[in-house]
Amino acid sequence: MSEHVMNSHEHLKIKICVSGAAETGHCAPDVLEKTKELGKQVAVQGAVLVTGATTGAPYWAAIGAKDVGGFVIGVSPAVSELEHIKKYRLPVDYHDIIIYTGFGYSGRNLLLTRSADAVLITCGRIGTLNEFTISFEDNKIIGVLTGTGGIADEVEDLLKRSHRGMGKVMFDPDPRRLVERVIEAVRREKVEE
Repeated sequence: MSEHVMNSHEHLKIKICVSGAAETGHCAPDVLEKTKELGKQVAVQGAVLVTGATTGAPYWAAIGAKDVGGFVIGVSPAVSELEHIKKYRLPVDYHDIIIYTGFGYSGRNLLLTRSADAVLITCGRIGTLNEFTISFEDNKIIGVLTGTGGIADEVEDLLKRSHRGMGKVMFDPDPRRLVERVIEAVRREKVEE
């Protein structure tokens, strides 16, 4: 194998996680359409979408990515497809690959965020907050889709009250612009050859 091939990583796709509520009754009325647009923008802008292989907002992100021919990886809390469907009652459609962790929701959240180069937060609940704090502690690039309700609209205030700085968190109400900004930030952090 030539030295160039061993050192080259330009072929590696950027992986972007979309984190949000599996149940969206408390969210902004347009949250599913905005999150679908997030997923679409991840795919259109050349990245791979990673989700928690769940319902609600992440599911709609997967639909958006698949609608434009994107590639979607799901990270499940279940140990198998059978458990994913029967016990957790989670979908398998709109994903190209589902990784069955067997680690429940808290273990899945850790693997989900660590498997991505950046995390996008849309309207969420406590699980989304957990994925946000893991990502923040891991010094990940985080994009927050504001105006979607839930945790997405509380994060900026939580960061101010936490006295830990803003980390690598950016806020934007526009899905296309947020994905552009996040991908640009990820590219800046990539290893230069």
